[in-house]
Amino acid sequence: MLERFDPRNWPISYEALLEHLIVLGGSVAIALLVHWVVFALLRRIVRKSSSQVDDIVFDTVRRPLRWAMVGFAISVAAENDALVGRGWDIFASFIVPALVGWLAFAAVKGAALGYEKQSLESEDPVAQRGRMTRIAILSRTLRVAIIIITISLIMLNIPGVRDVGTTMLASAGLAALAVGAAAQPALKSLIAGLQMALTQPLRIGDLVKVDGQAGRVEEIRMSFVTVRTWDERVLVVPTSRFLDQSFENWSRVSEKLTAPVMLHLDPIADITPIREEFERFVTDHPLWDGRNLALQMTEAYPESIELRLAMSSATIGDLWTLRCDVREHMLGWLKENQPEALIRHRLEVEAANQRVMGG
Repeated sequence: MLERFDPRNWPISYEALLEHLIVLGGSVAIALLVHWVVFALLRRIVRKSSSQVDDIVFDTVRRPLRWAMVGFAISVAAENDALVGRGWDIFASFIVPALVGWLAFAAVKGAALGYEKQSLESEDPVAQRGRMTRIAILSRTLRVAIIIITISLIMLNIPGVRDVGTTMLASAGLAALAVGAAAQPALKSLIAGLQMALTQPLRIGDLVKVDGQAGRVEEIRMSFVTVRTWDERVLVVPTSRFLDQSFENWSRVSEKLTAPVMLHLDPIADITPIREEFERFVTDHPLWDGRNLALQMTEAYPESIELRLAMSSATIGDLWTLRCDVREHMLGWLKENQPEALIRHRLEVEAANQRVMGG
């Protein structure tokens, strides 16, 4: 029973086997030599290029392309050698899709890394965030598609799996309904992710406010978006939430914003010196960008008035710091110069105590 595995019983001589090995080894050696020569020439060309994309793509595809060329060399040898051809035919249907998928995956990954690195050199932060978001979503979609297609091609070469596929085609109507119902959430997430990449209602790095929480967008995936708040919490929000419902994007066009500091004072407050001090302080502050500066009385009640101190800054972070500095400075200035303008809700009984003690 085991006699057929004895090399002495094989219908081929050792000399012929040695010739087949020499043909196979020679083909592989020539493929590796061609790969080395081609990439040595390409390396010189890439170094002369000013773009960084081709450098990164060159590094990522070098290894998978080496194995792809080895597979091509074996295919050439199989065409001219029957023994090699019989052995290669068994594995080619599995190895070729895997090598092609690996090469395509590496090329997409390298291009994405290259364009991301190139985008970081942009001086416009809004354009930079837009490109980073589009690159991240589209490259992730392409890589997932490449993996699915590669695995499908490999699995279809397995006779059992192919038979199952043929059986399923016989009941295509029922199968389509079942697959469609099961894949509806995944398809919805895929469409939402692609729509996010094309329309870009938000981008990586944008400052957004959703569900009453404000934070920076850290990651955009097909099914969810992560938002990092100021206290380092991470909000995980479904991607469809940003497409189906409203939210605030504070850096959609640029990070230049105008924001107020609200002061509630006593109606006896003298507004003119308060306005002069506010304008003097903000004008001298290094974080003010010179666009907007105004103090207005927005409300007046019998027991209080409301002042809105509006100012602008170049970035959202600078604006937050400027508002904090203005709030602290103006309260300190009011304590020293107009203490009567500060509202007090206290019960003063000092005179009444003196009368009681005197009586």
